Amino acid sequence: MSIFNELKASLEEAVDIKQSKKQAARVTRYDVANVKAIRLKLEVSQQELADALGTSVDTIKSWENKRRNPTGLAAKVLATIQDNPSFYHDLSAH
Repeated sequence: MSIFNELKASLEEAVDIKQSKKQAARVTRYDVANVKAIRLKLEVSQQELADALGTSVDTIKSWENKRRNPTGLAAKVLATIQDNPSFYHDLSAH
């Protein structure tokens, strides 16, 4: 099967799933960290959290206001902090 035919078949399958004609073989869901709740629990400012994560205050604000979601390494670090708040203190020390 050519790459074109594979892509076409995949798109047709996606349409069938979207139209509920077929069940998805696998569904993956990711929990998005509640950045504001994490920050309030840590009792730190947006600036302090931004400094610890190596990002900008604007990014923290965007995450807190749900305009954007943390992705990649930031999402993993926030999930770790959410599960283990003491990790934040280790991170902020560096």
